[in-house]
Amino acid sequence: MSLFDIVLLFSAGFLSSAVNAIAGGGTFLTFGAMTLTGVPPIMANATSSVTQFPGYVTSALAYRKEIREAGREAWVLAGLSLAGSLAGALILVSMSNPSFRSLVPWLLLGATVIFAAGPYLRPKHLHAERPITRFGMVGQFITSIYGGFFGAGMGIMMLAVLGITKGGDYHKLNALKNFIAVIIAFIAIVVFATGGVVAWLPALIMIPAGALGGYAGVWLARRVPQAVIRAIVVAVGLLLSWYYFAS
Repeated sequence: MSLFDIVLLFSAGFLSSAVNAIAGGGTFLTFGAMTLTGVPPIMANATSSVTQFPGYVTSALAYRKEIREAGREAWVLAGLSLAGSLAGALILVSMSNPSFRSLVPWLLLGATVIFAAGPYLRPKHLHAERPITRFGMVGQFITSIYGGFFGAGMGIMMLAVLGITKGGDYHKLNALKNFIAVIIAFIAIVVFATGGVVAWLPALIMIPAGALGGYAGVWLARRVPQAVIRAIVVAVGLLLSWYYFAS
């Protein structure tokens, strides 16, 4: 691995966590950087789950009070998400790199559109909180399959499903989303690691960079408008989509 590759991966790890702390969408950066350094698409996707996992854990810990208050419902959603994530991850490892490579530009473009539409998918005026509906459980199960398979845009999809089918305080919904994301990412990592599709050297470079980026992201979140960061992430997503469609 060249010095340029190391710098690129470290920078991507740092920036991905910083972006996640502000607006989300960091997977675009880690996935793109790894494929540009020659990591096969399936390994790049799987390794992105590993590098994003610590951030999910710390976010869930920050919301531990709200997660405890969710009680049984949090564990029901976690169980559904565990099953969905397992299915999505197993689908990924069963595919060949050429097959997955043909899906990559469409997945990136779809995730970019979801990310761009994120502010419009989250209801601005959430209705009164109620137990999550059966439609919400089905929606969460489908979202977790996607999360185990690819992951970019997963958080926005979860907030949209929870906001529409459960409602209530945004921070309570965000707490549930972060808790569920830990479950989805953990199951995906176990499947990817046992399937031998994790590129551990890039992961070891990006994980400490991500820890620094997450800290810096909190500082930036107080100073940089989210609209600016979102525009940058959308631009990166569109650029990567164009690159994979053209190559």
